[in-house]
Amino acid sequence: MTDAAIHAAPSPWITRFAPLIPPGARVLDLACGQGRHSRFFAARLCDIVAVDRDSQALVALAGVPRVTTIAADLEGGPWPLSGLQFDAIIVANYLHRPLFPHILAALAPRAVLIYETFMAGNERFGRPSNPEFLLRPGELRKAFADLEELGFEEGEVERPKRAVIQRICALKR
Repeated sequence: MTDAAIHAAPSPWITRFAPLIPPGARVLDLACGQGRHSRFFAARLCDIVAVDRDSQALVALAGVPRVTTIAADLEGGPWPLSGLQFDAIIVANYLHRPLFPHILAALAPRAVLIYETFMAGNERFGRPSNPEFLLRPGELRKAFADLEELGFEEGEVERPKRAVIQRICALKR
């Protein structure tokens, strides 16, 4: 793994809303990859549970203080976090719609959800291009309608690469 992968910058959308998540908060980084957001929140003194199906990617988080990793198949296996709740859940560049109810159930009262991924229209710029992995217009807003919306955006972005994205930050009432 390259130093660039280990030190990849967190998403500006996620850093924008990070102040809502206090030190000591229990944060779930779902489909975390090599853990850029896990590292970011660990540096902010949060306790992280970093979940990804790729155990090799999780190796990048070995030894990072305040980070616990779980290798789990989020699409083909059972929900690995049954009964657990978090003060914040972070999801970036990942979509598996059947997880939406699990995400909602895993939010503790007053918890923050920060979710950002690709949407329809992204196929013009490359991957993902399969509609199964692209949100429909307003889909995150609809899926998390029971939460108090703090921010929502959808459309074309230029950075970090040209893409069509949708993102939400919401608070569990």
